[in-house]
Amino acid sequence: MLNTTAFSEREKYMDEYNQNPATRDLEPSVPENKPQPSLRRPQKRGGFLPGILGVVVGALLVWFIMQGGSSTKETPLVDVSKQQAGIQTERLSYDMNNDITDIVGKVADSVVGITNLQTVHDPWSPVETTRETGSGSGVIYKKQGDKAYIVTNHHVVEGAQELEITFDDGSKTAGKTVGSDMWTDLAVIEIDAKPVKTVIGFGDSDALKRGETVIAIGNPLGLGFSGSVTVGVVSGKDRSIPIDFDENGTVDWFADVLQTDAAINPGNSGGALINLAGQLIGINSMKISEATVEGIGLAIPINLATPIIDQLEKNGKVNRPTMGVTLLDLRSIPAQQQRDMLKLPATITDGVVVNEVMSKSAAEIADVMQYDVIVEMDGEKIEDMVSLRKHLYNAKNVGDTMQMKVYREGKLLEIEMVLKDGNSF
Repeated sequence: MLNTTAFSEREKYMDEYNQNPATRDLEPSVPENKPQPSLRRPQKRGGFLPGILGVVVGALLVWFIMQGGSSTKETPLVDVSKQQAGIQTERLSYDMNNDITDIVGKVADSVVGITNLQTVHDPWSPVETTRETGSGSGVIYKKQGDKAYIVTNHHVVEGAQELEITFDDGSKTAGKTVGSDMWTDLAVIEIDAKPVKTVIGFGDSDALKRGETVIAIGNPLGLGFSGSVTVGVVSGKDRSIPIDFDENGTVDWFADVLQTDAAINPGNSGGALINLAGQLIGINSMKISEATVEGIGLAIPINLATPIIDQLEKNGKVNRPTMGVTLLDLRSIPAQQQRDMLKLPATITDGVVVNEVMSKSAAEIADVMQYDVIVEMDGEKIEDMVSLRKHLYNAKNVGDTMQMKVYREGKLLEIEMVLKDGNSF
């Protein structure tokens, strides 16, 4: 049909063209087989009626094709567009639910708010009052009998005389600190199991990969923003962050943490960092908040936290081995005293000086002396007190035998020591 129509239009065009030679120089050539739209200026009124008829016929032809002779109910084109748009919206919504909202919905009840209450003395009144001195977050990880257990940060519960636990639905209950550990910044709280709806499962923080999606849940800036959810990725693993516990300008410890760009703010401390399986893979602990830094949140890996949690729950403390000495970094000793008093070789610049040996300690039994300079433990170089603590607390247990190398009066000695519990003397 289309070829026939095109041919007829061309014949009519050529007839008019041949009848009016004056217009030949104004018209473009017409290809033999391809119809072209007319560029002629209107010359006669008689050409208007065929144009109108052509429009009417074309419109009827389009209408007939759209109807298709079908007896089914017609669907306007605009409705089809809306239907397609609806399908796309549903797909996007499903993907988002599958990735984030469903996961959060399953674990949200296991994340709680923790309010630290302490007695405050008012100098203008003899009456003592109990007030909120801080708040944070926690994660319910165990329910056993009539008790349930929450893991949080040491600094969230530090100094608390009372603890108030707030659930995701706003209900509250009292909590009691079972145990707390400054070095790992972890604590365990005990609560009544009756109001507990959900207990979170532990994941494997060692299996995490950089770029893997993680979700942080907690209460930033207090309970006014309770249950806040932020999403990010694992930015880095095995980060060591210097910690100054007494804020005297000297590093006391290096915390081993995960780095994430999920937003972590004050009040998120102790909250959950979870993977897309809804498993706990980290305890949100801190953030780097310098003016030039953005998006560096830190969490304690759950694989490092698990043995500490177990000890706190069972014993109320972490039984760490100790030598029974007080120590000084060699770097803090003036060079002249290193030569004259310690009689160290000039090549020895790193190590730890024994300042005092406690009575009945493991060090005293092993004949460690004041001013011994420890330079090696079990074949590992000891540069300062932080590296000594890391080896002692992470690599050794109570009752283990440890080999040490020390300089005494300029001579290198080897000492064998059986480590004791820090609470045994």
